[in-house]
Amino acid sequence: MNLDRTDRAILEALQRDGRLSNVELASQVHLSESACLRRVRALETAGVIVGYRATLDPASVGLPDNVFVSVGLSSQDQADLDAFEEAVRRVPEVMDCYLMTGDFDYLLRVVAAGAADYERIHRQQLTRLPSVARVHSSFALRVVQDAAGLPMTLKED
Repeated sequence: MNLDRTDRAILEALQRDGRLSNVELASQVHLSESACLRRVRALETAGVIVGYRATLDPASVGLPDNVFVSVGLSSQDQADLDAFEEAVRRVPEVMDCYLMTGDFDYLLRVVAAGAADYERIHRQQLTRLPSVARVHSSFALRVVQDAAGLPMTLKED
């Protein structure tokens, strides 16, 4: 889908506040309400907008710690990669999982209530994932930046 300046303005506004009413959004991007709604629906249909959700404060729900975990597998056969990926999706504390290049196969971001909670996750979940050969964990001391949205300053298509 080719995104024009108005589409990008809509996306930027919705990334800042996904609860904007269509009336508020239309006003912000200088469109009529019906034109704005048509564009939002088109962005949803095209898969540019994939969903809406609330952003929670991790400390408020008892999960203040981020742990970045590098995982090396014993094999990189496609079946082993698939089994690992299917299993890691079932670990609720794993927020993000990336297949990587370099020294490790995967990078995970795990949330935990503290060191003891992370030890539980490590022992009961992460080391039991299929084909895991090594796990390296680093606790984040604090969040410096946590961007909520993608930059919309890209060149127009």
